[in-house]
Amino acid sequence: MKILSYQDPAFIPFVRRLSRRALPEPGVRDLVSQIIAEVATKGDEALITFTKRFDGAKLTTKTLFVSEAEFSAAEKAVTATTKMAVSRTLKNIHSFAKRSLRKDWSAKNAEGAMVGERFTPFERVGVYVPGGKAPLVSTALMTAGFAQAAGVPQILAATPCGPDGSVNPALLYALKAAGVTEAIKIGGAQAIAALALGTRSIRPVDRIFGPGNCFVVEAKRQLVGSVSIDLLPGPSEVLILADKTGNADYIAADILAQAEHGGDSVVGFITDSKALLGKVTKAIERQIPALSRTKIIREVLKRGAFFLHVKSFAQAVEIANTFSAEHVSLITADENYWLPKIRTAGAIYLGNYSPVAVGDFLAGPSHTLPTGGSGRSFSGIRADQFQRRTSIVKLDKLSVRKSLAVVEEFARIEGLDAHGRSTAIRLKK
Repeated sequence: MKILSYQDPAFIPFVRRLSRRALPEPGVRDLVSQIIAEVATKGDEALITFTKRFDGAKLTTKTLFVSEAEFSAAEKAVTATTKMAVSRTLKNIHSFAKRSLRKDWSAKNAEGAMVGERFTPFERVGVYVPGGKAPLVSTALMTAGFAQAAGVPQILAATPCGPDGSVNPALLYALKAAGVTEAIKIGGAQAIAALALGTRSIRPVDRIFGPGNCFVVEAKRQLVGSVSIDLLPGPSEVLILADKTGNADYIAADILAQAEHGGDSVVGFITDSKALLGKVTKAIERQIPALSRTKIIREVLKRGAFFLHVKSFAQAVEIANTFSAEHVSLITADENYWLPKIRTAGAIYLGNYSPVAVGDFLAGPSHTLPTGGSGRSFSGIRADQFQRRTSIVKLDKLSVRKSLAVVEEFARIEGLDAHGRSTAIRLKK
């Protein structure tokens, strides 16, 4: 892991590099473009070919979809404890989601016209659930569960299958519990292309949700326009800000939990307490041997971890806003003062007793959040993203009369006389 103090010559250059703009690598961009083109022209055939190539599974047009028999078998296979966990998480998701759904409204404008907004759920959405290193059961709930709360009638899930063509039973159970109406055993950029463009077997969706690797993210980026998307959530990341009140053991445990994701995960720790920094590094070494993914964790710590000792907590917050992390843990004696000053985080966890893992699995807000610095522009999945907004306008003769002078002036300025006439004609006897 990289450890730097504000007194080190390398500190300022390193902090400057933390200002990120997510850009695709040329190799990733080109390969994804080829995959999308293949799916667009060859449809199901391309999906079957790519699944064999990338996942080692031999699918056919009849086995692209998860069957009802597979869903039923999954329900029987999962334990009562798994069902309890899924139920409790969905309960929190639905409670949280329904508070953020937008409501229809109407009012009169200055000329007396009725104006308003109507919000209806999308008819058909797609949710992508990664499944490479582990069955992300929680991601199924944190995507489809929000669609379910918003009243989306058709939810199509896409998740990669294993070499034998099967999908983890707990994941299938969670998908069904979260309201998924169809599921395809396809992963990667080809799955995003299928959701967006459709094939002979797969009907396209109106919007795509869910996280993924760099290929999935790039496919979503390239297909915007053909379909709308939620955001561009890539490899997981956490940034922990702590003053001397931070508990070193808890902080170390959160760092290791994040590193457990592997891949291109990023872990940052910033503190104005040199003593705490030393305690955390020692706690990490004490805790690692007891974990099952020790090798993966050490790789992430070596490649994707940075620990910074800053001059002041204000500098820590400034760096956090520059970095725009997916998850920010804020541990300070004066959290009410510092919380409003963190502006670009996907999610914020307050205090020593708020592990990110609870947010990942149970708390209620979606754990599908902006990564790679995109928190400056995007927020995480919300229930209102599953709603389509439509504006409503209704005038009567009196409000037309009051509107006419302004409409005619804009029509004159813009050289659109038919616009002015279309309004004036309604006032002629």
